Amino acid sequence: MKLLRQALEQGSCILREEATDIQSVFRDVLALVVERGLLAAEDQQQVLSVLSERERLSSTAIGHAVAVPHAYLGCFKQQVIVPVRLTHAINLGAPDGIPTQFIFVLLGPDDGTVDHIDTLMHVARLMADDEFRYEAGEAKSSQEMLAALDRFLVRTAPKPPTEEPEVVDGLTYTGRLFGGIRADIARRLPHYWSDFTDGLHSKCVGSTLFLLFACLAPAVTFGGVLAVATDGEIGAVEMIAATAICGIIYAFISGQPLIILGGTGPLLVFTVILYELCAELQIDFLPARAWIGLWTMLFVFLMAATDSSCLIRFFTRFTDETFSALISLIFIYQAVLALVEIFQKLDIGMHHDTALLSLLLALGTFFIAMSLSRFRRSSYLLPWMREFLADFGPTIAIAAMTLVAISLKEVFLDVLPAPEEFGTTTGRSWLVDMWSTPMWVRWASAGPALLVALLVYLDQNITGRLVNSRDHRLKKGEAYHLDLFVVGGLIGICSVFGLPWLVAATVRSLNHVRSLATSEEVVSPSGQRRERVIHVRENRVTSLTIHVLIGLSLLLLPWLKVIPMAVLYGLFLFMGVVSMAGNQFFERLSLWLKEPTLYPATHYIRRVPTWTIHKFTLLQAACLAVLWAVKGSFMGILFPLFIALLVPIRFLAGRFFAEKHLAALDAEEEPEEEASAWI
Repeated sequence: MKLLRQALEQGSCILREEATDIQSVFRDVLALVVERGLLAAEDQQQVLSVLSERERLSSTAIGHAVAVPHAYLGCFKQQVIVPVRLTHAINLGAPDGIPTQFIFVLLGPDDGTVDHIDTLMHVARLMADDEFRYEAGEAKSSQEMLAALDRFLVRTAPKPPTEEPEVVDGLTYTGRLFGGIRADIARRLPHYWSDFTDGLHSKCVGSTLFLLFACLAPAVTFGGVLAVATDGEIGAVEMIAATAICGIIYAFISGQPLIILGGTGPLLVFTVILYELCAELQIDFLPARAWIGLWTMLFVFLMAATDSSCLIRFFTRFTDETFSALISLIFIYQAVLALVEIFQKLDIGMHHDTALLSLLLALGTFFIAMSLSRFRRSSYLLPWMREFLADFGPTIAIAAMTLVAISLKEVFLDVLPAPEEFGTTTGRSWLVDMWSTPMWVRWASAGPALLVALLVYLDQNITGRLVNSRDHRLKKGEAYHLDLFVVGGLIGICSVFGLPWLVAATVRSLNHVRSLATSEEVVSPSGQRRERVIHVRENRVTSLTIHVLIGLSLLLLPWLKVIPMAVLYGLFLFMGVVSMAGNQFFERLSLWLKEPTLYPATHYIRRVPTWTIHKFTLLQAACLAVLWAVKGSFMGILFPLFIALLVPIRFLAGRFFAEKHLAALDAEEEPEEEASAWI
């Protein structure tokens, strides 16, 4: 490591190498070595021949975009290392098939074998670090590379034995009133300014445009459903306004701005049941709902003040994956159901052209978005073009399919049901007359509010756990208690103005994280390829911009009505399928259809008997089926309780599964040996 530091300090590195073949790289490196006085000019050709012959006999690419060519000759008096970062990765025949972007050329005297092995070990260890590899790819000078090296050394330095382990999960009980909130603020405040500066990047533009439609479509859709279910008491305008206002406030003062607030299915179900109950009791819906919302705010405040979010640490991967799978399936189901309903309307006069074009637009949006999102690893076009197409894939898909629909204007299509002008759906006053309800309603509202508070607690914290998953490699820290407190306050504000309640939306939040992620392709020992996140551009700019644009959409309502609903159904399908990525439950579920001898060599397959894996997956699938059934039944209001029951079910599983097997199947993240198996 000392040799590498010395090379960086002296500027003996090439960070913008335009070469497209290894021979050109060798010539540029040797020219630099000669310029530095470390090699005589007359010996340059000899070293080039040795490097070339070594590369011809066997590729020096070790995988994960790294190669270490070397030559040891008597013309060198000391060991030399020259780091090279290629502008365009080249295929050197690496074991994992991934093109090489980083080349560390090792040169030295012919008796430097021991030093060579030591340096090779340090390079492999350094490049195995995802964060350093990302920073090395972004560095613009040798000084920035040196700073990244220093951060790596600090990050991986062994801790003194007497030092207490650092708490990084934000879920440690403080025992003090508002202690967790104060700790969250102390953890996130130092990063507040960088949350804005880190958002000034082209990747954030693609994320903003993608999430704009991904957030606007559910807002309009949920608003339309609420308008029908509540006779216009709450509609699309209220949902869009609430999404914009709450999103802007949350982007500014939340602890984890990567979380996206939105309407959710369980809250929608509760609102509809509440409206029907108010109709039966002949009491005004909005005033009663306002009191329930204020009680909910009080309960959520108490939860946040007493560090109740710490209990979420008992929610293991089992719970997170089941909940995430449910939300993903809801998005896919809603998209498919909407398309099926279009074809069902053929019996009542809808033209076949409309149904067929709607299906083609939805599938076209899904196919283009999926294809472009994977284009980053393609061998076509230049790297910046591939990156652009991958980041803007969903936006390009929406625009392309909308243009197709416009060009086929002879076919009638349902378009985004945006309202014509800004205002409440029924023309009522924005401020709810809370004092028009009887006194008993104001106190009785505390009962339903407990269920709403439990639902908000589960939705917010489970989504927070999924966003803050170690697989996403976030660096700025969590803020469970602060975020819960902020959401509680926003629910109170929305209740007073007759706006829908919003909470962390799982699929939108996960898509927000993935749209800001820099990923790399990794290959398992069995040859299985998958994407792994190495860095996420954590910022507040994307969330803030998304919700400002959603607010501005209220001024551009006629333009939104150009977008066909079928295109948005395709976007729903894309969001649901993409959010399945990384969900180990779906990976294990797919094993039921595979030949056992061809199972991938994952950590749990190597450690757990096959039948035990299937039993654990079956238990998870049964829990998912129950949640799905409850969601759509008359017991939908009790949905939060069934989610909470996943925790004791997971604990009871310890009686039927060996602890070592559960530790592998329910591990919070993949073991380190899988992440570094390529070294």
